[in-house]
Amino acid sequence: MSQASDEEDLTRKQRREQARAQRKAAEEAAAGDAARRKRLAQLGGALAVVVVAIVVILIATGGGGKGKVAAPTSPQAQSQVAAVTSLLAGTTQKGNVLGSPTAPVTLQYFGDLECPICREFTLGALPAIIQKWVKTGKLKIEYRSLETATREPETFRTQQVAALAAGKQDKAWDFIELFYHEQGEEDSGYVTESFLQGLAQQVPGLNLAKWTTDRGDQALLAQIATDTQEANNNNFTGTPSFLIGKTGGTLKKYEYSSLTDPSGFDEAIEAALKS
Repeated sequence: MSQASDEEDLTRKQRREQARAQRKAAEEAAAGDAARRKRLAQLGGALAVVVVAIVVILIATGGGGKGKVAAPTSPQAQSQVAAVTSLLAGTTQKGNVLGSPTAPVTLQYFGDLECPICREFTLGALPAIIQKWVKTGKLKIEYRSLETATREPETFRTQQVAALAAGKQDKAWDFIELFYHEQGEEDSGYVTESFLQGLAQQVPGLNLAKWTTDRGDQALLAQIATDTQEANNNNFTGTPSFLIGKTGGTLKKYEYSSLTDPSGFDEAIEAALKS
């Protein structure tokens, strides 16, 4: 193995380890908050109510993923498809880009489809960003690939190519958002060919035969490699990571403070519009 290959593997390993450390810290913080809430509930004699509420929330959000995609015709799948269809209604797609090609501001979003923090963004701040900025023609979002959460590089390439292949029919964002909505438990090995096929079957209007053929396009693998190189150039080690700026100009890192509150993104977009 060459020195360059060794360095690439080391960088990938360091990126995954750092991303997992960040998620572990977030989980520990969340666990601490949960413990405090539990003590307060016990003092108030309402522990049972809190437990029931937590169960309801887990059911509503999919409980962190079951490890397999819902059957395309099931009520669960239909609900997810409806949510994504509503989210993307009134937007333009082209390849990996969501939004008008003439939008004055560009947001590059580096993500790993298995990253649970990316899912937090998808279910949190993203819908408001799309509604306020993308649908009004002021912002376009470019989805870029960066391996952080996916354990196996080959699985990462396969799943990201599957999304980009849907982009050849202007359906990449449908596939991406459905993936995040139906994401399984990290490191559970849930991303199989059956999982990807199930997602593709849920994408409204996707020609499955063409999608299957397009997955063999080597240009999509080249695009993933380019995304990774750009992420490395910007010293990105975790996902999601962002670059923002005037379309056609130099994009700058955006350091988010929250993935659920869109206000920080709003400020960055407004600043780019004024620059």
